[in-house]
Parts: sequence; structure tokens; C-alpha cells
Amino acid sequence: MLFQKHAGLSTILVHNGDMRATNKIVRKSISLPVEVAAQVRSLAKARRLSANRILVELIESGMEADKRKQEEFFKLAERYRSTTDPKEANVLGDQLGRMVFGG
Repeated sequence: MLFQKHAGLSTILVHNGDMRATNKIVRKSISLPVEVAAQVRSLAKARRLSANRILVELIESGMEADKRKQEEFFKLAERYRSTTDPKEANVLGDQLGRMVFGG
């Protein structure tokens, strides 16, 4: 508990442990190919952000895209499992194959 007195006013600040730091930072060191590092610097300069901030944004958007792709895969797999139409099963099976193996 912190007690402050200022110009006849007093304030009590209470921290009950429920308030946590929202963005803890973990320092990581990575190596980038020269071409990628140049693209990161270029993006940072164009957007007037630090290279570090650009990397964080790129990583976050990549993780979100990966999560969306995984969700799409599971929805498609569920449609494949639940279909009773052989033609639709063929089409869905082909789509699943392309998602897994590319093409």
C-alpha cells in the first residue's frame, strides 16, 4: 500500500495482486537471411516503426493466419466426415488433400 500526501489531499493506492503487467517482454535473439532483414528494415522505414516492432507484428499476423488455416482445416474435415453424398465427399477429400499436401 502506498500513501501519498499532496497539497492537503491524500491518496491511497492499493495493489491487491489481481492487476498484472499486461505485456511482459521476453528477449529473443534471431538470425535472419540478408534478404529478409532488408525487407524488415524497408517495412520499418516505410511505416516509421522500429524493426523490432515490425518483426513482432509479422510474427503475430503469421500466428493468426496459421490459427485461421487450422480452423478452416478442421471445419472442412468435419464437413467431409458428416457428408453422405459421395460426390461431395470426393470434392471435400480433394480439398483436404490440397490443404495437407499442397497443390
